[in-house]
Amino acid sequence: MQKLTPVERSALRAEAHGLKPVVIIGEAGLTPSVMKEIAASLDSHGLIKVRVAGDDRDARVAMYEGICEELKAHPVQHIGKLLVIYRPKVEVVKERSSKSGKGMREVTIVKASASGTKRPSVTKVMIKGNERVTEGGTIKRAKPRQTSPKKGALGK
Repeated sequence: MQKLTPVERSALRAEAHGLKPVVIIGEAGLTPSVMKEIAASLDSHGLIKVRVAGDDRDARVAMYEGICEELKAHPVQHIGKLLVIYRPKVEVVKERSSKSGKGMREVTIVKASASGTKRPSVTKVMIKGNERVTEGGTIKRAKPRQTSPKKGALGK
């Protein structure tokens, strides 16, 4: 694995400044379940902060190095009890079904109350591929496509 350049590390530190810790390592230390959670967070976010409970600096440094080595991640920053870790996200290509655009999908419909003073009603409905939701929140079915009588006559 390549090392981060100082410019890349600086950019990642700046990006991580606004982040909150997504994983907290407790008194039990670096357990397999904590490692699994860190790996899942790196997969979904790429750049994460980890908070370590405990006052032993040497133990925190050992955990930091162990996490980066085991998960093949880059150490970005270690300040106090916060560790910033980076691993590039792997782009996953989702396979689409052979019927593109056809099938059922879930849609959330939000309708305002009639008086305007109550909360809006929120409903989740399943609609078919040939249906759409209007601005008023009603479901309309698509009209069949018009065919030309001349083109129909030519094909026969």
